[in-house]
Amino acid sequence: MLAIACKTSQKTITNRSIINADIAQTNKKSQTWYQQDYDLDRIPGISIDKWYKQNKKNPQSKEIIVAVIDTQIDDRHEDLKGQIWSNPSEIPNNGIDDDNNGYVDDVNGWNFTSNTKGDYVVWGNFEYVRVIRERDTLFKGKAESQISPQQLSNYYEYKRAEKTYEKEYSNYKNWLTSSKYSEVIFPIVKDSLKHYFPNEDYTYEQLDSLYEKYKINDKTFGQRRKDDDRDIGAMAAFMKVRFDYDEKTIEKMKETVAQLDSIVNKNINLDYNERILIGDDPKVLLKGYGSNHISISKTGFRSIQDHGTKVSGIIASNRNNGKGIKGIAQKAKIMPLNISFSGDEHDKDITMAIHYAVDNGAKVINMSFGKEFSLQKEWVFEAFKYAEEHNVLLVHCSGNNGFNIDENPYYPSDNNFDGSVDLCNNFINVGSISSRVDSTFVSNFSNYGKQNVDLFAPGEEIYTTSTGNTYTTDSGTSLAGPMVSGTAALIWSYYPNFSAVEVKQIIMESGSSYNIEVILPGTKDKKVPFSELSKSGKVLNVYNAMKLAEKRSKAKR
Repeated sequence: MLAIACKTSQKTITNRSIINADIAQTNKKSQTWYQQDYDLDRIPGISIDKWYKQNKKNPQSKEIIVAVIDTQIDDRHEDLKGQIWSNPSEIPNNGIDDDNNGYVDDVNGWNFTSNTKGDYVVWGNFEYVRVIRERDTLFKGKAESQISPQQLSNYYEYKRAEKTYEKEYSNYKNWLTSSKYSEVIFPIVKDSLKHYFPNEDYTYEQLDSLYEKYKINDKTFGQRRKDDDRDIGAMAAFMKVRFDYDEKTIEKMKETVAQLDSIVNKNINLDYNERILIGDDPKVLLKGYGSNHISISKTGFRSIQDHGTKVSGIIASNRNNGKGIKGIAQKAKIMPLNISFSGDEHDKDITMAIHYAVDNGAKVINMSFGKEFSLQKEWVFEAFKYAEEHNVLLVHCSGNNGFNIDENPYYPSDNNFDGSVDLCNNFINVGSISSRVDSTFVSNFSNYGKQNVDLFAPGEEIYTTSTGNTYTTDSGTSLAGPMVSGTAALIWSYYPNFSAVEVKQIIMESGSSYNIEVILPGTKDKKVPFSELSKSGKVLNVYNAMKLAEKRSKAKR
């Protein structure tokens, strides 16, 4: 299915290689693998179970506010009840901005992609589409020699956006055409396979065996012959692909077609403008647009709107209610700030959400989203500095493109990608690992970078909260980021006098080292030392972080 995690994975079909059957959802130990300790369990988790079992102290802080800048959230989830931030200065539903912060009735946060009627953006443009639309009049049809020196950097970004658009438009159009054809063929194949599997209970491995037995290299599927066996290889191959793309039913096929149709006609449509629904100008920074509807459920949650619930559960699910999962930081309170949809987030919304979080008391800001272009990155850089000045830690997922973000721009970032040094010291970028301590240790989808990824955390096959009061397993760097956010909140709840820079240093220095070679994401079998894929060369370790925090807290007294 099409996913939303960290935005790049919304553009890709979930692959069997990512959703790995090595970790069974039905096995409780497997569901909580990321909480375990390598020395005790031989599983490369974050050692949080080890710390909680040994810790006898009570936290000093009553609550640590973690702003989750993401999609809407299921605030009625059983595991998040009591874990959502409440604005103490706002009177609910009186239509008045009681605390004079520029947002009316913001009792539990704010939705920057909604209007006061409760309508919200579901599909929006990718950022490269906005770059082209914004700069077409300046650069369309012009050669580099015609551009002034002051505009060259914008021109280069425009040309990069054009190249991306041409490639992606062609890919999605072809994909949509292919999926529509597959939707028609699917019932025929399914019916024909009943001859071999009357109960329709075939596995991927059985299909693969059937394909190997009957494949005919020069045979084109669809050109049926009298001997059905001559087509069975092609049919098995067709259904194998459906397994790869999680399209085992006609309903799933239809869902894929519908989503691809929306991508073609909305995400990459130069004439589509999702801001009309909100009624603001995305080129002007002003407070107050959007609504207080952080959990709109009048028509039920779409699958693409469950992302914020997954992220929040990792950070702050109730540890003491005997239900679902155990969040990392019991004292964390989630501040929902909705900016995400199927498409790329607006820099305006990112900027305004960061300012809202800082102004309303957040200590940690989790940003499990990203994009390859940034039209107003200066706004976001300013917001990062604002957070740094107010001692707020920013945690970001590195992205799911499987590429080196030292060489490929990925936003939001503390790097301007122009050769300059980091723009702030309160930003942590997180890559994803699996539960396998072998060459596949680093998730094959994870971005990496010796300069621009700070450390790794579990992000593959993570069991967490989902919309509709349910639980699910998902993969993506989006789920690695909140591991770090939760850890930062845990550190601050016990040691509130640390600065954001000090918390970042503790997290990075206390990580676990793994002296192994891993397959470089984005390649088939190229191996590199794991330590070369991030700045710290380490994996998040909560136990070590809390021990180091305790030691440094004593030294500060």
